[in-house]
Amino acid sequence: MDFAVEIIALVKELKQQKENIISNQIGRSGTSIGANIREANYAQGKKDFISKLEIALKEASETGYWLELLYRTKYIDEATYKKLDDKCTTIRVMLIASCRTAKGNIN
Repeated sequence: MDFAVEIIALVKELKQQKENIISNQIGRSGTSIGANIREANYAQGKKDFISKLEIALKEASETGYWLELLYRTKYIDEATYKKLDDKCTTIRVMLIASCRTAKGNIN
């Protein structure tokens, strides 16, 4: 949730800079991570749970891409990029570990 709030704040800043294409993309992917994790809590079984976490992982990976693109095109500075990318990477690492654990518990 905290990461999604930061992404929304970033989107607001980008919109003020008249950047709409990437801001729309990162807004969707960056807020979808937490939504899919929350949805996983009410999964209809282990496979559904894993699927939701894997979708969240894909969204986190996409968000990392948009962050790097924003940095390389100078829409965000290095400090902002590093802060958000570190958080996004941490989320990806946790999701990878959670997926592995859940897959190991299927049997």
